[in-house]
Amino acid sequence: MEQLTTGQQAVQTLKWLDGRLQMIDQRVLPARFEYLSFSSASEVAEGIRTMVVRGAPAIGCAAAYGIALEALALRQLNREAFAAGMERGFAVLAASRPTAVNLFWALARMRGVWQVGLHLSLTEIAASLLHEAHEIAAEDVRINRAMGVYGAALLADGARVLTHCNAGALATAGHGTALGVIRSAVEAGKQISVIADETRPFLQGARLTAWEMVQEKIPVTLITDNMSGYLMSRGEIDAVVVGTDRVAANGDVANKIGTYMVSVLAQRHGIPFYVACPLSTIDLTIPDGAAIPIEERSPEEVTGFRDCQWAAPGVAVRNPAFDVTPAELVTALITEKGVVMRPNRQSIAALFPI
Repeated sequence: MEQLTTGQQAVQTLKWLDGRLQMIDQRVLPARFEYLSFSSASEVAEGIRTMVVRGAPAIGCAAAYGIALEALALRQLNREAFAAGMERGFAVLAASRPTAVNLFWALARMRGVWQVGLHLSLTEIAASLLHEAHEIAAEDVRINRAMGVYGAALLADGARVLTHCNAGALATAGHGTALGVIRSAVEAGKQISVIADETRPFLQGARLTAWEMVQEKIPVTLITDNMSGYLMSRGEIDAVVVGTDRVAANGDVANKIGTYMVSVLAQRHGIPFYVACPLSTIDLTIPDGAAIPIEERSPEEVTGFRDCQWAAPGVAVRNPAFDVTPAELVTALITEKGVVMRPNRQSIAALFPI
């Protein structure tokens, strides 16, 4: 088990070590800080499904490494067996979680590298896929840094910022999306404090966001999910910044369950609601939020946590992992290309010139 040292660079969600993918096991934070090792696409897919790794950008990076791992494991076979094994790897990863579009974006990018290199030896194909996985991870940090600069300009010195779920270094290859905006504002010399709601039922805010902020000594206050309206009504929240798992072509935003409620409260109280959104999370093939697939997870995540069970045995449970915030409730999307105020179909399409 590895011990954490303070400072943002210590939070390295994924790393390549000795031919394997190492990922922080986010299920056991903050009680323990440890890496798990992965050596195949199916192992990475299981890590994604069970939320060893979570957060749309981090899921995309993990999937890319899963494909690279599969290619490395299969490179000694003949081409037909290699192709069949790779297709199984793509399929198992694609089935791991349905909502985060970065998963499918990364798989498409890795498939493109494979197809372009079909004339190469299998060893060379595997090397090119590993190189692409490294580039996807490095690119993610660069994008998060760019979003951070744009987003930091939106926050006033002294701002009290509510965030929902974890869109930090743990949800990405580094720096973070929503928390990246906060980190960049702090780096720019602004006094920013964070209000993290606990984010039921998996407690990403309590376990992960609060942990990241405490490590970096950024002031953070933990609240339960049903307290944000009270604080807004008292003028104790100045802005909301969240991440996203998929943005539809019209600007509707899918994010962790509970985000929609926060956006409605923010509008009611005149508080800006910002979404930190890399372009890889925008899905132009989805016309609006109604078409975004919403993952339903295990009832056990709602009825208790780890060994503590609080719900009545036999109770029926719903556990949608995401909800959709309509575009009209979004003050702005913060992207690596700049800030898109009041996003709509036209302004989002303009981010992708033909």
